[in-house]
Amino acid sequence: MAPVFAASVVRWQRAHGRSKLPWQNTRDPYRVWLSEVMLQQTQVSTVLGYFDRFLARFPTVGELAAAGEDEVFGLWSGLGYYSRARNMHRCAQEVMTRFGGTFPRQSEDLESLPGIGRSTAAAIAAFCFGERVAILDGNVKRVLTRVLGFDADLSVGASERALWNEATELLPPASERGAIESYTQGLMDLGATVCLSRKPNCLLCPVNELCVARRQGTPEAYPVKTRKVKRTSQSLWLLQANDETGRSWLEKRPARGVWAGLYCLPVFDSHAALLEALPVGLRATARDGASFVHVLTHKDLHLHPVRVEGDARAAMPGGGQWFAPPDWEGLGLPAPVRKLLGSGEH
Repeated sequence: MAPVFAASVVRWQRAHGRSKLPWQNTRDPYRVWLSEVMLQQTQVSTVLGYFDRFLARFPTVGELAAAGEDEVFGLWSGLGYYSRARNMHRCAQEVMTRFGGTFPRQSEDLESLPGIGRSTAAAIAAFCFGERVAILDGNVKRVLTRVLGFDADLSVGASERALWNEATELLPPASERGAIESYTQGLMDLGATVCLSRKPNCLLCPVNELCVARRQGTPEAYPVKTRKVKRTSQSLWLLQANDETGRSWLEKRPARGVWAGLYCLPVFDSHAALLEALPVGLRATARDGASFVHVLTHKDLHLHPVRVEGDARAAMPGGGQWFAPPDWEGLGLPAPVRKLLGSGEH
């Protein structure tokens, strides 16, 4: 099956796959790496604008490494999953210090860098250096488990390792020049455009004749992953203080926890704690805004903004400072905070 599967994916990708995205048709590992990090858990349509802005500001890995974290977060603001931005910045710095400013060519070395997992390392190595190595991101897991009828529980480490082995067995032969690049892109394209999690377009799939799940009539039953991460919830009160000139009081969050390292409205665990932290003369100006829910990957944040008309001379809580509206754009701000600042609403 392996040679037929690989050849079918390669032919389909070259005829029908995506080929005009800005990080394609290049062997520049910086651009490929940047796109791979941004595309983790994020749609292509969202990434396009961010990718262009990052390249305009940081055209090389050296310039990204030399930037301040606040500037990196500012450009990333709104893309979510900020640990990616933090790891990306650290990775750029390690490329400079450990590898002399040049990305390593082997997936094993790439995987040693911050924020680069096995699949991302393999994608960079395959696209940029032609290494014959398997990828296994979320979309590719879906494609391969369906084609193979792989019904082992991927929440179990041994099952995932077994799927990695299967993925490696399916790779095109090393003798086919350029095949690994088309094959790797083809698997990504199939997962993104044809082998969808819901209502897969099996009639358009180039490997539908090989697909066990299609023959079974149960493609949506794959992949199997029974262990669910328990969702939690948390209530937070946000101090939205503005002074007489329209500036907002913002402070940098701790390095750990919700919105780690970002600039934010001061956060409190209760309405009473927020009021107690205010200067006595400002407590009477506090007005509750409309509460709303902000959904994170595994947590629902119930946010309660409290608006205060501040005084630039007042001793506001925390170690923050006043920021004027023109300054907000360059700050790494959580998405709900940016919306509150921009509209006065969530």
